[in-house]
Amino acid sequence: MIPERIYTVELEDLTLGYGDRVLFRHAGIGFGWGEFTALIGRNGTGKSTLLRTVAGLTRPMAGRIRIDGRYLDEMSFRERASKISFVSTDDVRVTNLRVADVVGMGRAPYTNWIGRLSDGDRAVVWRSLELVGMEGFAAKALDTLSDGERQRVMIARALAQDTPIILLDEPTAFLDLPNRYQICLLLRRLAHREKKSIIFSTHDLNIAVELCDTIAMIEGGRFFYGTAEKLITDGSLQHLFEGTRLIFDPATRNVRLRD
Repeated sequence: MIPERIYTVELEDLTLGYGDRVLFRHAGIGFGWGEFTALIGRNGTGKSTLLRTVAGLTRPMAGRIRIDGRYLDEMSFRERASKISFVSTDDVRVTNLRVADVVGMGRAPYTNWIGRLSDGDRAVVWRSLELVGMEGFAAKALDTLSDGERQRVMIARALAQDTPIILLDEPTAFLDLPNRYQICLLLRRLAHREKKSIIFSTHDLNIAVELCDTIAMIEGGRFFYGTAEKLITDGSLQHLFEGTRLIFDPATRNVRLRD
């Protein structure tokens, strides 16, 4: 018997947009525990808006979101912070701010009112740095690091927040090709090893197809969801290239010009 799939994030008849513009309507899907999910789509289709809505930073036009069985809009800010961590596209470059202090900010939902870290909090910070391979950089200033190193630090901060759900908005946007794969391989390993639901937006179709357990695609106001195999087999991925001279070739899993 196949075990029942347990969801950590559920979209219930969700409609998103802003002003008079609707991005998509009536999405109803679930993201599972220990899954690494790519969120893809053209610019302006709603990827960042969806991540911010799941994080509780933006309200949906209609529908609701369940987080680990509870409705997001019924949770306090502190409860949300214990369930969801969010890594934005903001480039953090604060002079003389140590890496360990940045990662320690992830412990904010659990510290006392003055934000003092306990020995237990510091142990979590150190383990988070170890998980992303940055323990040797703990005392370094954040603004002295490379783009890839800073991205690892921000992921460590999310890990220190110790949430079952990690959302990342284009975490590889400014990285070179080797660093893109290194970051995504790290995220996939964390999802599987730590049993977290990790959802990230990306424009890199190859990474989504090759590395991710599932893909959520927003295109033309519609929501497509499933494994890479499903979206390739049923032709869904081709919707990304409608109105262009490009075609997604299922045989090679590459994009090419139409003949």
